[in-house]
Amino acid sequence: MMDFSVSDCPVPAEQQPLNEYEALKASNFFSTCSSEWRKYLTKLAWVWGLSWVIAGPVAAASFSPQKYIVQFMLCGAGLATIGVIFTVVRWYLGWSYVCDRLTSPTIFYEESGWYDGQTWTKPQEILTRDRLIVSYQVKPIIHRLQQTLGVIALILLLGELFWYFL
Repeated sequence: MMDFSVSDCPVPAEQQPLNEYEALKASNFFSTCSSEWRKYLTKLAWVWGLSWVIAGPVAAASFSPQKYIVQFMLCGAGLATIGVIFTVVRWYLGWSYVCDRLTSPTIFYEESGWYDGQTWTKPQEILTRDRLIVSYQVKPIIHRLQQTLGVIALILLLGELFWYFL
């Protein structure tokens, strides 16, 4: 990304929206959202599998795997999906925050602490650059996360319908 800084920008470097975007994009946790579909889905599968560590015993306490294998599997899968939902919602909140900061014409920042907040209005060039980043980099990620939450909701609904007709 371009290294664009305005000499009269009073916002500390770590609170500038472009730097917040770059930090989010570089982090191991949030960078998964912008990776290829295979890597993205693999990470979600790992989260779902690890969630079974908690979901499995809870489902087994509710439905004996020896007697009610289908109910045990449905209950465990539904409970394990909660871990995936938490992960996707956390990704969504992080990317939405950065999206809001990039698209906003004014930036709220703190100079040295919580008690001295200020507001800075972005010049038109910076606002245009930030909105282009949102359009081509951030919005596709947010759209992917929204699609993921929709698919999860559909899968949970299908599981519930299967349970009902069981």
